[in-house]
Amino acid sequence: VFRDGEMVGEGLLKDAGQNEIVRMMVGRNVDHIFPQREPKIGAPVLAVSGLSHPTEFDDIGFELRKGEILGFYGLVGAGRSEVMQAISGITRTSRGAITLEGRTIAPKSAADSIEAGIVYVPEERGKQGVVIGMPIFQNVSLPSLMRTSKSGVLRLAEEFALARSYTERLDLRASSLSQDVGTLSGGNQQKVVIAKWLATAPKVIILDEPTKGIDIGSKAAVHGFMAELVAQGLSVIMVSSELPEILGMSDRVVVMREGRIAAVHDNKGLDAETLVRTAAGIAT
Repeated sequence: VFRDGEMVGEGLLKDAGQNEIVRMMVGRNVDHIFPQREPKIGAPVLAVSGLSHPTEFDDIGFELRKGEILGFYGLVGAGRSEVMQAISGITRTSRGAITLEGRTIAPKSAADSIEAGIVYVPEERGKQGVVIGMPIFQNVSLPSLMRTSKSGVLRLAEEFALARSYTERLDLRASSLSQDVGTLSGGNQQKVVIAKWLATAPKVIILDEPTKGIDIGSKAAVHGFMAELVAQGLSVIMVSSELPEILGMSDRVVVMREGRIAAVHDNKGLDAETLVRTAAGIAT
């Protein structure tokens, strides 16, 4: 096992358990990559019906409940991200309805969606999630400038306080909040993106491939924070291509195939083979 350019451990695979390998990779103990949870799921918060796009997806319908992590799984090109971008007001739809807490919304932009209480953490965090060249604290405060300004003047102390309160909860590793976000690791950049949107006090957070390309320690931190969020009553949609993540974090799983919903599974007793067969359209 190599870490930071040095060999930190070696051994026979038969003698090394997963936890020991993870400890060597990260440099500290990571007890649970997927936290143990006791979900307390409430009434529906978000309802989508008949949502369609001329070329990307058709007749999408599902419900997301309070305190739930709803996983979205599918093969590349299934249309999962496109659906999430439509719900988030980034792309337009040809028909369909979105209801949030019993109120119909029709977001025509990301700003509309954010104002309603739905935020989207994109897969391409380096291109779409952070502003390279800006410090961490300004990245976090960007969508919340009304809270950190007075009479049109930004209050630096308020920006720092806002950023600190959320980045500390996510265990951000940085020299200071004034550090250029572009110098952070992928895992820490992802924590900045999540902190930025949580600072807007959303009702629903959509995480698109939330742990793609980040180290295993950061994965565990993101998963742990997701568990905290739903325990506090937030609702989470998680798009992921990683089967262990889907099975380890989701309360229910929506499987998409070729722009349509192929199945919705409860995660009790669900296995990887069932998900792959459903996503690929292979009969059991």
